[in-house]
This record gives sequence, structure tokens and C-alpha cells, in this order.
Amino acid sequence: NDSSKEVQKVAALTSPVNGLLQIYLQMKNAFVNDDDKGAAKAGNVMLKALNDFDKSALKDSERKAFEDIADDAKEHAEHIGANAGNIKHQREHFETLSKDMYDLVKTFAAGETIYVDYCPMYNDNKGGTWLSETKEINNPYFGKEMNTCGTIKETIQ
Repeated sequence: NDSSKEVQKVAALTSPVNGLLQIYLQMKNAFVNDDDKGAAKAGNVMLKALNDFDKSALKDSERKAFEDIADDAKEHAEHIGANAGNIKHQREHFETLSKDMYDLVKTFAAGETIYVDYCPMYNDNKGGTWLSETKEINNPYFGKEMNTCGTIKETIQ
């Protein structure tokens, strides 16, 4: 529908990476719901979006930063996309992809308020962060098993 296209255009003006962020948030919410297939679908969409990203929206000085982050993010999106049925493996890649998305929204702005959440228990208590559009903690690493494990570490405006 036209209004969603319009919203995307406006979002692209406020932040070139907001479209990627929206795909990431869909993926995060799939993990919250223990939905490996939904996460895989989002991984494949993200891989395509990273490959098709219009770098002409970026200044020359930003392009290299974007490419460095995106190259890493592509690998993790690809693994998530290829591993429906193995949510543990997908979540390991999601943890690193979350760091890439954090770097993208810190570098290019999120275009909306984003919460940086942290779960100290993930990965044998090494911990893991993720980005969220809501203040409520919905843990993508443990899903329904421990949905509210975590705290807000940072708010990105």
C-alpha cells in the first residue's frame, strides 16, 4: 500500500538505515516468539536489503563505515536465513548481528527511539545485547523460556 511506501521514504530521510532496523526488529520479535522460521525469513530479507542498499544516500565519509559493518552483518543474516530448525545457532549469529545493528544506528541514527537491552545470562553468562523498539523487555535469546530476563542499557534517540 502507498502509505507504507511513503513512511519508508520518510524513514529513509530521517535515517538511511531505518529500513534495515525494521527488518532487524521483525527478526528480534521472531526470536522472542521462538519462531526459527520467521527469524530465517527475516534473515533472508535482511541479506537482500543489505545487498540492495542504496549507498548513494550516504556521504562519502559514511560509505566505508557502512560497508565495513554491512559486510559483517550480511554473513550473520545469511546464517540466520539458512538455519531454520536450529534456533540456537541462529541466536548465536543474532547476537553478533545485534552488535552490527547497534553500530549502524549509532553511526547513522535510528530514525526512532531504540532501546539497547542486555541479558547477562545469555551464552553461559557472557551476556548478549539486542535492540528493541519497546521499553518492555522481551528476550530474543531465551524466548518464552525467560522472556523478561534483561535490562535497558542505553536509549538511542
